[in-house]
Amino acid sequence: MTQAPGRHAVFARALDQLAGRDRLRALQGAGGSDFASNDYLGLAGHPRIAAAIRRALDEGISVGATGSRLLRGNAGAHEALEVEAAAFFGSESALMMGGGYQANLALMGTLPQTGDLLLLDALCHASANEGARLSRAEVARFRHNDPGHAAEVITAWRRGGGRGAVWIAVESLYSMDGDRAPLAELSTLAAAEGWLLVDEAHATGVFGTQGRGLAGDLDGAGHVITLHTLGKALGGSGALICGPRVIRDFLVNRARPFIFATAPSPLMAEAGREALRILAEEPQHQAALQARIALFGSRLAAMGLPASGSQIAALIVGADGPAMDLAAAIRARGFDVRGIRPPTVPEGTARLRISLTLNPTEAEMLRLADTIEELWPAL
Repeated sequence: MTQAPGRHAVFARALDQLAGRDRLRALQGAGGSDFASNDYLGLAGHPRIAAAIRRALDEGISVGATGSRLLRGNAGAHEALEVEAAAFFGSESALMMGGGYQANLALMGTLPQTGDLLLLDALCHASANEGARLSRAEVARFRHNDPGHAAEVITAWRRGGGRGAVWIAVESLYSMDGDRAPLAELSTLAAAEGWLLVDEAHATGVFGTQGRGLAGDLDGAGHVITLHTLGKALGGSGALICGPRVIRDFLVNRARPFIFATAPSPLMAEAGREALRILAEEPQHQAALQARIALFGSRLAAMGLPASGSQIAALIVGADGPAMDLAAAIRARGFDVRGIRPPTVPEGTARLRISLTLNPTEAEMLRLADTIEELWPAL
């Protein structure tokens, strides 16, 4: 087939511009010790989850859902996971979605109504920001982890005539910095104004009693909705929205990312059920990861580098090129560490994102610390 002249030129120019700014991305396979994935507890390869999948197949549970959940795609595995997840996280109900991105689109694009205010932390995930673009509500942002500024934005909105509910959206643990949201203060503010939406993607399984997350004390509160992903510390794929039953029912009826999407694989629901049981029955995984967080953090602090207190260490280089060069040099030593550039992170904050998981040995983690100590001064 003959292509029209110049058909691809606009895309080629855009790619050339990205390359000129050290921002051209390409797919890269896994290699070396895992310091890049979100498989924090190493559950993706856990034998209990593999056995649960085999058992489900033997019982005739299908690989594909075959349709949306409002058609023929609603499986018993989905509903069983939702019942067990609601009990585990202490919420009135749960709803399984295909993934965290899809869930955030559903939450932000469906729940805030005309006349409401959707107020996002400045560093909320891209999925929350994309969901906000779909929202009927007015959208505003507040300075990262600054409840005082959030209150100021709400006050100004009220003075300007805002009369609806306020939806405050945050991550409990931020994926690119590894820092925690001030959930207690934000919950108090939300209780007086409307709702708190907490994305627990990177806290589920890692923090809280039995890995229930950093918002564990808030789950079950009438003004709190939490999002727990199944594809990070829980080792599978999918996501769970936990909150009041009326919210679940509203999403089933109105959330387009739920209504018009093929349901998640029932096998992933079975994997999620087993992962929740592992969290409850095998606390050694969470304890081992917490020990690594403390040890690696102490090594970073000894180098004069920031320790986040979580499994995500953000070593900010600044410029894009040097950040990517440093990541490549560390990978050449056998450690899978990735550089992160804008627009994923703010301008001038290109960084190494080091993800601590239980997949490498502790000795490998300490060798990575030695490698950073060797290479970092060259910057």
